[in-house]
Amino acid sequence: MRHLRTNIIRQLSRGLYDFPRQDAQLGILAPSVDAIASALKTRHAIRLQPSGGYAANLLGLSDQVPMKVVFLTDGPNRRIPLGKLQIILKRTNPRNMATAGKMSGLVIQALRYLGARHVNSHIITALQQRLSIADKKQLLVDLGYAPAWVARLMRQIAEDSSH
Repeated sequence: MRHLRTNIIRQLSRGLYDFPRQDAQLGILAPSVDAIASALKTRHAIRLQPSGGYAANLLGLSDQVPMKVVFLTDGPNRRIPLGKLQIILKRTNPRNMATAGKMSGLVIQALRYLGARHVNSHIITALQQRLSIADKKQLLVDLGYAPAWVARLMRQIAEDSSH
């Protein structure tokens, strides 16, 4: 408790604390979403899969940084407010969690967020260039966990061997 009063640590939410980082010009910095996700995974022994706009942003398919960062989880639903940013943990089925922590899971969630009508050749090319050969092989292994239209796109991304 005394560390809270002396600002050595700060409470982000119930049971979640961090050591605030200080910047000379910006002042106290907010913790990164990845750092919070890592702490939640460790503390609660859960798996997290970035979803929606955050998954698209992580893959470079969207410049927008969402104000509500959604993670799919095998743990309980939870909302963690961080100033204007909100981290939302959404409990989902085992099929959605089968690819958690893999690049294929990130690709599945990003493509689902973008929707079939908005995925064009530019997005396919961007993913082909961004993913390693190992990531592309993993896409082919995880085809069964994706909706049919996403699986077709994953196969198209993976079978481009020129990159």
